[in-house]
Amino acid sequence: MPVRRAIHAGSWYTDSGPELSRQLEYWLNQADLSHGPARAIIAPHAGYQYCGACGGHAYRQVSPIVVRRVFILGPSHHVRLSSCALSSAQKYRTPLYDLHVDTQVNAELEMSGQFEWMDLDTDENEHSIEMHLPYIAKIMENYRHQFTIVPILVGSLSSEREACYGRILSSYLADPQNLFVISSDFCHWGQRFRYTYYDRSYGSIYQSIEGLDRAGMNIIEKLNPTEFTNYLKKYGNTICGRHPIGILLQAIQELLRNDHTQAASLKFLKYAQSSQCRNMNDSSVSYASAALVFE
Repeated sequence: MPVRRAIHAGSWYTDSGPELSRQLEYWLNQADLSHGPARAIIAPHAGYQYCGACGGHAYRQVSPIVVRRVFILGPSHHVRLSSCALSSAQKYRTPLYDLHVDTQVNAELEMSGQFEWMDLDTDENEHSIEMHLPYIAKIMENYRHQFTIVPILVGSLSSEREACYGRILSSYLADPQNLFVISSDFCHWGQRFRYTYYDRSYGSIYQSIEGLDRAGMNIIEKLNPTEFTNYLKKYGNTICGRHPIGILLQAIQELLRNDHTQAASLKFLKYAQSSQCRNMNDSSVSYASAALVFE
């Protein structure tokens, strides 16, 4: 039984189960339940010292009593993919407890002919899925034997491919027992990221970065995938989870087209930056958390 190890435990987050549980509980308690129960969330995937608190605002919106399956869509940072890849592991290790992969859903998705498989090395070298696993384990700890996960590594997709995966996943999004976790940081700013867009009308660089991020967040809240694609083309904002976000927006649109009784509302709940950039030698990464509900 292939097991995906918790590679970043002990570096990006603590490898002590009790300490990790206390940290996550603290961040969850610091957040308000204001836009739930969430059917999908957007949350960051950096080291917890930078974004753990921000992520708590997204996970606070989840009602674990109804969740029986968690889809995790994370961008590929190290391996170039032009499609989406399913996990070949059957278990994912966390310092809290192991999470089990839903092999039945993997088989269903494979039948579509649109997915490939990621090997264990690719999986373990990537952090965008792993950084969500402790939070998922924490919120689901009272139901740990009653849910499965579906990790999906998302490649560099065209808007047409995003729409294709949105159509495939929309039927799963329609099920209230499924939670979608969209893994994304926002603007990566600085010379080391080769991105230094600066609109001086905002004032300081960090204020320009926030203005740029919030413009994108406002478009995502409108649930308009075409407008989001156009925004990315115009500004080149280095939102690393842009393709998982694009798939979510396409899935929402497909679901709403097929069920006119549904209404969707996505809201951003928290925004943060790893540091405040004030000169061109600085750098930062932005983090944002959001929740989607159906009404």
